[in-house]
This record gives sequence, structure tokens and C-alpha cells, in this order.
Amino acid sequence: MNKDYNIWMPVKSEINNNELCPRGFKEREVWVCNVGDNIGFEEDGKGGDFTRPVLILKVFSRRFCYIIPLSTTSKRGKFYYAFDSNTGKISVALLSQLRAIDSARLRDKIGFVRKEDFYKIKNQVLDLIKS
Repeated sequence: MNKDYNIWMPVKSEINNNELCPRGFKEREVWVCNVGDNIGFEEDGKGGDFTRPVLILKVFSRRFCYIIPLSTTSKRGKFYYAFDSNTGKISVALLSQLRAIDSARLRDKIGFVRKEDFYKIKNQVLDLIKS
């Protein structure tokens, strides 16, 4: 599929030039994130601002963290973890899409993942890396 990255580039430039970054984001939180218009099988954001919900997996500094994109599409297997998102819907963590981001991509905090689910997600990611 051919993509027109000219739509994403101004959004990306605006994000990069924005000096206001969220402070105090924490592991287990779910945020709306500008993940962008990506290449191949990399998970894209949706809408004009290329956002999707993400789980904060690991915080390294006030500007840098690991995230896992979330989806509401039902998927099964070792690369996915389904959980109740506290909204009555099932969310799926796309474990193979783990990535590092600058906090400038984070838009709005929209919730959190229960501790039990978070630790299961973390362990499943570690198992994927080890295998």
C-alpha cells in the first residue's frame, strides 16, 4: 500500500517543535499518543493527528519511555495481551510493537492498566525478548 507521508510530516514537525511536554507520566498509565504514519507492518496512528492509545511500559526519564500500542481489534497469540480496559471494552496490547518514544508524542492521559495485567504484560514482553 502506498502512503502519502506529506500528511504526517507537518504533524510530526509540530510535535517536534512543541516545547510543552507532559510531565509526570508513569508506568501502567494509558495515554493518547502521536505514534505517526509508519512503515510496513508498524502500527499507525489514526485520524488527522495519527494518534492511538498506548501503555507506558517503562519510564527512563521525564522525556523518554517505552510504550506498547493498544488496539480494540481482537487478536490472539504470544504477541498480544487482551485485558479489560475499565471502559467495558477489551483492549489488546500489541507486544511486538514495543517502541521507545520522546514524551512530546504523549497527548492526554486516559487511564491505567490494573497492576495484575501490567505485570503479566511486562513478563510476556520479557519472554518474547528471551525467546
